[in-house]
Amino acid sequence: MNASGYIFYIVFVIPLIAAMVWLMRQDKKKGKIGLIVLAVLVVGVLIYVYLNRDALNGVRP
Repeated sequence: MNASGYIFYIVFVIPLIAAMVWLMRQDKKKGKIGLIVLAVLVVGVLIYVYLNRDALNGVRP
């Protein structure tokens, strides 16, 4: 992994995980908020991959 990968993890992934843990600890009853946020993230990633499928496969416009 190169430096840009480490920067991505430090800037985006670690704070996202910390925010998810904090959010799930705030909802002590059933954890519905964590499931909703997780579902939104999964749907967002799927939409992103669908819209950029040509770019991800190396096809240039």
